[in-house]
Amino acid sequence: MGIDSKEHTPGALGTARPETPLMTAAPQVPERVNPWAPVQYYSNTQTPRGPHSLEAPHSGNILLTQVSKLIDWGRSASLWPATFGLACCAIEMMSASASRWDISRFGAEVFRASPRQADLMIVAGRLSVKMAPVLRHIYDQMPEPKWVLAMGACASCGGVFNNYAIIQGVDKIVPVDVYVPGCPPTPDMLLQGLNLLQEKIRKHIPNPPDPLKISGQTYLGSED
Repeated sequence: MGIDSKEHTPGALGTARPETPLMTAAPQVPERVNPWAPVQYYSNTQTPRGPHSLEAPHSGNILLTQVSKLIDWGRSASLWPATFGLACCAIEMMSASASRWDISRFGAEVFRASPRQADLMIVAGRLSVKMAPVLRHIYDQMPEPKWVLAMGACASCGGVFNNYAIIQGVDKIVPVDVYVPGCPPTPDMLLQGLNLLQEKIRKHIPNPPDPLKISGQTYLGSED
């Protein structure tokens, strides 16, 4: 003899039947109007962000700083290098300004052909005795404040060219702020040297002493 399930339900004996929770609907994926739009706009574990607002934060909108620090921050983020390549290191300097390394991320992509509009000299390559007066002349035409970055072993210490025709380090001609080693250094090494220079500017570290002012010479070349 069969048992009727309706007569022996838990509700008939006085116990409440647990209600099954309702299944939540899956979030609707927006239609891809643009075929080039990403398939998924946010991760499965990430809460979608709301619309951005221009309201001030609850903690306030007061910023305390010093004028000198603000100026140094602006100078470090807007370095304009002078177009001055001497040897093979200049190829790596050009690569750093291309799309793969993108030196413009650090605000230093505006290479100027005129020293009057530049504040950073990147000495990329070996410096000969004959070229030393030209280098110093371009450096003197750059307005203050200005900085110098020696790129590569040849510019830093003469490299493999230990002879009478090559200056053993451009710091004998101009004050050098940052030295980037390598023969030649890769573009990411140049970017690291640029970051070190930016940190130096933000900390308001002064330039090294001028070697020609210490020695009392005007130019160091074949005519001196």
